[in-house]
Amino acid sequence: MTGTSTRRAILLAAASGAAVFSPWANATVQDDSQRNEDRGPGEAKDVGSVEDLMREHGVLRRILLVYQQSAGKLLHGDTVDLGALNRAARLFRSFGEDYHEKMLEEAFIFPALRKVRGPAASYPDVLISQHHRGRQITDYIIDVTARHKLGSSRGTALAHAFDGFALMYHNHAAREDTLVFPAWKQALAERDLDEIGDKFEDIEQQQFGKEGFDTIVEQVGAIENALGYADLSQFTAPTPPSAT
Repeated sequence: MTGTSTRRAILLAAASGAAVFSPWANATVQDDSQRNEDRGPGEAKDVGSVEDLMREHGVLRRILLVYQQSAGKLLHGDTVDLGALNRAARLFRSFGEDYHEKMLEEAFIFPALRKVRGPAASYPDVLISQHHRGRQITDYIIDVTARHKLGSSRGTALAHAFDGFALMYHNHAAREDTLVFPAWKQALAERDLDEIGDKFEDIEQQQFGKEGFDTIVEQVGAIENALGYADLSQFTAPTPPSAT
């Protein structure tokens, strides 16, 4: 089997739940920064597979911040744009749950992680369980925010759902960014990471078009704008009190 065929076999094994360990662990290849230096000024720079996963977490965290800010308003009885919240939940479903979780993490990363020695190997079962719970909460959010208005009791319940989901997912994503993704990256050779990065990019474009990630970021921005959360300066922390 040729080198190219072998690498393709590894990628297919990852997608089917097999381990994705590479025979090229010590191979010397150009890293992303060197490849980017070789590109012309008008060419897009490569995004590594781990960076891609983490910036997707950034999008999902922005939706969670929308949830948390809206939870506070609901608990105070303030009016919130339910249509914008519905769009946020549907975006979390399509980009976060159907794409990021199912097509990338559950298909490629978690199967490989189960074969890694160390603390990270114990995470897939918990992470998948949290994926399932998140989908239940997203179903609830989509259903509730499809209504024209909320009573006080339903608004309070929605606020608690927002806060619970956000707390779970902030912890979930933080463990992935600091433990799971680094362990997965360590288990693969550079050229396998490059191929999986290309595979991730192909999947993203198939799901969301050629400018997939940028389009998703624009959608999040539009949701933030509709809800009055677009101005980052409003979230600057107040000056702390004197310690004396």
